[in-house]
Amino acid sequence: MNNSFLLIPIPSPLKPKSRVFDLKERLDWGKPALTIIDIRDRKAFNNSHIMGAISMPLEELVERALSSLKLTRDLYIYGSTNEETAEAAIRLRAAGYQNVSELIGGLAAWKAVGYPIDGNSAIVA
Repeated sequence: MNNSFLLIPIPSPLKPKSRVFDLKERLDWGKPALTIIDIRDRKAFNNSHIMGAISMPLEELVERALSSLKLTRDLYIYGSTNEETAEAAIRLRAAGYQNVSELIGGLAAWKAVGYPIDGNSAIVA
């Protein structure tokens, strides 16, 4: 009888900055327990975003996050630039969020490796 077990690797702990590969590994794990936040404006979000991301534009980010997400939730955030993403992370951490990770390269990096996206531009005619 074969007693070998199929081991599913546990993702690395959340880091202050993550590569798209880190987020994809976490999503593929099957028990991600995380939220992906797109801080770009709604028009950009509706056009294209990481599959599963929610829209929380930067100007309303903290208010919306506090009303819907626990302070201990793992959050992956991205914006139009790494600088914008860093600003959002600063705001969330100042509001008391403990597990915030900046997605380096954001949507462009996600698309560059062919990971799934959603939105109007993701629809093929």
